[in-house]
Amino acid sequence: MTASLRFGVLGCADIAVRRMLPAMAASTGTEVRAVASRDAAKAVRAAAPYGATAVGGYAELLEREDIDAVYVPLPAALHAEWVERALLAGKHVLAEKPLTTELARTEGLVKLARERGLVLMENVMFVHHSQHTVVRELVREGAIGQLHALHATFTVPAFAEDDIRHRADLGGGALWDVGIYPVRAALHLLGEGLEVLGAHLVNGAGREVDTAGAALLRTPEGVSAQLTFGMEHAYRNRYELHGSQGRITLDRAFTPPADHTPVLLIETRDGLTERRLTAEDQVAATLAAFARAVRDRTAPDPAILTQAALLDAVRRSAGR
Repeated sequence: MTASLRFGVLGCADIAVRRMLPAMAASTGTEVRAVASRDAAKAVRAAAPYGATAVGGYAELLEREDIDAVYVPLPAALHAEWVERALLAGKHVLAEKPLTTELARTEGLVKLARERGLVLMENVMFVHHSQHTVVRELVREGAIGQLHALHATFTVPAFAEDDIRHRADLGGGALWDVGIYPVRAALHLLGEGLEVLGAHLVNGAGREVDTAGAALLRTPEGVSAQLTFGMEHAYRNRYELHGSQGRITLDRAFTPPADHTPVLLIETRDGLTERRLTAEDQVAATLAAFARAVRDRTAPDPAILTQAALLDAVRRSAGR
């Protein structure tokens, strides 16, 4: 591998064009080498600002020898096939969440990456933002006493009628698109051993996919996690940690802009304290983490499998 990690991008999804490609080009550790699309014109438009090569198909990009890693922002239902093909082609992979929509397929891809000595990372970017490290340290230090509960919510307004997130055949639905955030927050903040006690998924009128949901989880120690998510709602993006002596609240928890200054609200019997943190670009932090993993040949994070198992348990609990 060269000093700079050379990326090939499979697809021209909005998140790729709007956030990931500019971040890859801006980083000193990564570069955009090629962009592939089944629509040649889209590939040209996406690749041109970075002096990258526009490629007419996904398979053709995987054959290129000047690509170290592949970023996969395709619809969720296509992840399993193209992540597998990228790994078989000897490429490291950064894939949009969810890695796949089936627990067994996720397990298979993690196993394949380990066998081949390749990096496989799921692009859950918020876990790379240091604000959550600060929250965990406060809880560990007893800032709110004994931890009792997590309440996490991610809801967004309705998408356009023709949006792929409304299509079951492409892996659409609220759980896969926004529900994954509070589920991962429970894992990230409360640790391993979470059990799904119950879940509910709702299909909006005329929809073939779930548009809202809720889940109740608990840790082996009895800490509960109440999770709410939806994609036909008023916008809400936050979590609260409740303890025996207080509460920590973090707004804009999952998708803060790079210039957003996080503010932790710490409420105890002594009053309300605002702790302002430093603005941070979690997209850049994610790419830096991926580049380090490639450099160090780090095995896939076990959280990929734990999260996949929790999402599967939520679906089964909801009767899906």
